[in-house]
Amino acid sequence: MECMRRKPKPSRSEEKLQYAASQKVIQMNVKLLGMEGDSDLQFLLQGGDLLKVRSTSWKKTRYFRLQEDCKTMWHESKKTFGKNPTFSLDDVSALRLGRQSEGLRKYTEEHVEGRCFSIMFKNRRKNLDLIASSEEEAKQWVNSLQKLMSNLSNLNSQEKAEHWIFNCMRKADKNKDEKLSQSEVKNFMRLINIEVDDDYADMLFKKCDKSNSGFLAGEEIEHFYDLLTHREEIDVIYGEYAKTTGYMSPENLVEFLMKEQREKASLTDAHKIIESCEPDDKVKEKKLLSKDGFLIYLHHPEALILNPDHKDVYQDMGQPLNHYFISSSHNTYLMEDQLKGPSSTEAYIRALLKGCRCVELDCWDGSDDEPVIYHGYTLTSKILFKDAIKAIKEYAFKTSDYPVILSLENHCSVKQQEVMAQHMSSILGSALVTTPLGDGMPTNFPSPEELKGKFLIKGKRLNKLETSFAAEAEAAEDTDVTEEEESNDDEEDEQKAEEQSKKKKKLKLAKELSDMVIYCKSVHFHGFEDARQNLSFYEMSSFKEKKAIALAEESANAYIRHNIDKLSRIYPAGTRTDSSNYNPVPLWNAGCQIVALNFQTNCTDMDVNQGRFLVNGKSGYVLKPAYMRDPTTEFDPITLTRGDWLKHKTLHVMIISAQQLPKVNNKKSSIVDPLIKVQIYGVPADVAEKETNPIENNGFNPSWNENFQFDVYVPDLALLRFLIEDHDSTSDNEFVAQYTLPFNSLKMGYRHVPLFNKNGDRLPSAGLFIHIMLLDAE
Repeated sequence: MECMRRKPKPSRSEEKLQYAASQKVIQMNVKLLGMEGDSDLQFLLQGGDLLKVRSTSWKKTRYFRLQEDCKTMWHESKKTFGKNPTFSLDDVSALRLGRQSEGLRKYTEEHVEGRCFSIMFKNRRKNLDLIASSEEEAKQWVNSLQKLMSNLSNLNSQEKAEHWIFNCMRKADKNKDEKLSQSEVKNFMRLINIEVDDDYADMLFKKCDKSNSGFLAGEEIEHFYDLLTHREEIDVIYGEYAKTTGYMSPENLVEFLMKEQREKASLTDAHKIIESCEPDDKVKEKKLLSKDGFLIYLHHPEALILNPDHKDVYQDMGQPLNHYFISSSHNTYLMEDQLKGPSSTEAYIRALLKGCRCVELDCWDGSDDEPVIYHGYTLTSKILFKDAIKAIKEYAFKTSDYPVILSLENHCSVKQQEVMAQHMSSILGSALVTTPLGDGMPTNFPSPEELKGKFLIKGKRLNKLETSFAAEAEAAEDTDVTEEEESNDDEEDEQKAEEQSKKKKKLKLAKELSDMVIYCKSVHFHGFEDARQNLSFYEMSSFKEKKAIALAEESANAYIRHNIDKLSRIYPAGTRTDSSNYNPVPLWNAGCQIVALNFQTNCTDMDVNQGRFLVNGKSGYVLKPAYMRDPTTEFDPITLTRGDWLKHKTLHVMIISAQQLPKVNNKKSSIVDPLIKVQIYGVPADVAEKETNPIENNGFNPSWNENFQFDVYVPDLALLRFLIEDHDSTSDNEFVAQYTLPFNSLKMGYRHVPLFNKNGDRLPSAGLFIHIMLLDAE
């Protein structure tokens, strides 16, 4: 068979040439990374054998090394078909030394602890569990990879672009002769997501082929690169303010910052920008800013669309806990769907690292008196309760210092509930809140600030908290409480619900577990009036999605007032077996704090959730507006009567251009036809969407220059989302990238917008360039 024939082995001289070419590429990339002579980088480029672990019986030695682009790891594979596998360091979320992954704990012995390490990925790709030949070698792999990842992430946008484009050029140069033929140039353009017609490609090629050799080499390739990356829109803006012999003086820069960017700026600020952004030392000495320096400044994290002051905790964290929106997860233990998907401690780690502050544990009796977590009555796999608590303890406060609520869905026998209490007590220790803060019976929630580094348990309690403060606190004799089933039948009517409530199952509750529930006691909801008269502040209800949305539409003001005193938790319908989500915005508009979503599912609703909690230090807590914390509030997001909430603004957005958009699939011939949707989420009056025209065959540097205008009435609750799609006239558009942020965190003027992929991870080189202006409506 012709197709099965191996490639002819290269001759000795060809091997030498290829080796020399690859060394040259490595040197170039090392220089771009600023890692000349770095021993850790050399260690990765040399590579070595590691034992790959998949199960107790599947442990195989594989050779791993860094490829010449200094960004892709390659490892050999023994599969007959297919390429040897690689992964990009951009896709790595974490490196963990020791037996920290589920796989390593399950499939290896304790004595190899120090030799183990795991590579965790941002997408749904499985962890890579590895064992080195010694503890020192394991540390060397982890430290070297972390150092390289840190250097890659610290490159500025221009450096990242250069690194990416240089390595695409290398891929396009098929015969590795360091020249680009006309067909290789077209191949390169497809790699960078741009398809041009033959005439335009010929024109570009001829423009650069000064030597008329039919190839581009050396400076000709540089000229070709400059032509491709030239940004006319930056020329225009820079030209308007570069009034000092073709450069921007500090005074020119101050004028730009104040007039265009609407920022308070002094000459000191301008000097700082020139000092940190100007790449040309001679220009810097003259205290001027070149066009390259200006572009580097526009890509600087402080100059992007998100207000840099809002990246850290900037809100008052001393308000009662229920005055905040809280980033919350549903069925946190699941990695995929709710019928047969895997349960994993990794799912808890991922949610916590995304800033989630309320996680759910569905607890059932397990063998050997050890409670397990899984989705009851389904084929989802099981994990040990104690393993979940250990993972939560370790990762709870890596992204945020603020409290984590453990929402217990308890189906265990009294005996195994006692084991649960024991595990939480021994693993979480003093971080677990088991008595109210302060002296005496509390009358309100403590603040996130007071609860820093603490865990709260949400679950059933045998009695009211007040009874434990009675003069002679009597032990509760009745150990029965009504079980709160989260089995959702969205079709059930009132009559059916009444019949069900008569047949409610009784759950025996262990006193040890009951006593751990302090500020989040689960109770049934029997209407706002009943809650106001009969429930204490710490007694909270969980609402099915459908019920909550109905209340938010029909009784929004009553719901808002209810949430000024109490906590509300919303969870997705049981019919969402695929772990899909609902729109959280209408429920935030009704003041609901714990709007739980399936964090394992990438979708628009999850993007919006991440956008809401992008600010305030990614703490997972966002303070509700003052009118949603006032007991006499008249605010109703549906009817929008007059009040403090009405701050009518006009938003002007100009979509100028985009840079280096990713392909939606890896086929060389697949080129994106991008269009941008500008979306507003918020109260019903503010919800809007407008879109640009698609740009054909250009995901590399598309340009639109289209203007949109929006009216926004309640900016405090609004979110702005930029969605990029690949236009398709015959089927649904495909997702390319997005970015969502709170309306009140917008910066004005010319701004670059960073872009996230569907997993919510930053795309290293991609960006959107816009002009934005927010004015008080007349």
